[in-house]
Amino acid sequence: MRPLGITKNGIHDIHGILDIHVASRRRALSALAVGACLLVVRPATATPDELIVALRETFGERPIRPGKVKLDLPRLAESGNVVPVTVSVDSPMTERDYVKSIHLFAEKNNLPRILEVQLGPYNGKAAVSSRVRLAITQQVLAVAVLGDDTLWSAAAEIDVTVSSCG
Repeated sequence: MRPLGITKNGIHDIHGILDIHVASRRRALSALAVGACLLVVRPATATPDELIVALRETFGERPIRPGKVKLDLPRLAESGNVVPVTVSVDSPMTERDYVKSIHLFAEKNNLPRILEVQLGPYNGKAAVSSRVRLAITQQVLAVAVLGDDTLWSAAAEIDVTVSSCG
């Protein structure tokens, strides 16, 4: 500490606290840097196990069969930021035979579950169009839940040239 009346960079330090603030700031920055080094970074893409977990959380142990679902997306996406996707289901959409919901999963996105749409018998057509973000080249899976709780699916591979999602 300096004696009273001595200045530091032209500022009067009558309480001797300038050195305390500088030391506290340095200590805080050092602690922040150490904490950043200890941070465990999660992978930017999901693993196949995470997709299986997401499917089980959503549908339980019910079997998912291929068929009745049509998944339209481009084979090649220049950017993964905005990828157009259309999912349609072969269903008459009557009170007895309709689609309850349509789900979309991306196998290698940070979060594999990317779209869920609830439908009912009065929707008229079991089709959904949207734009989604895809991290990298991967397989996209569409699953439809029908009124009788059966699960039908379709999958498509897409090549992403410029990645998205982190």
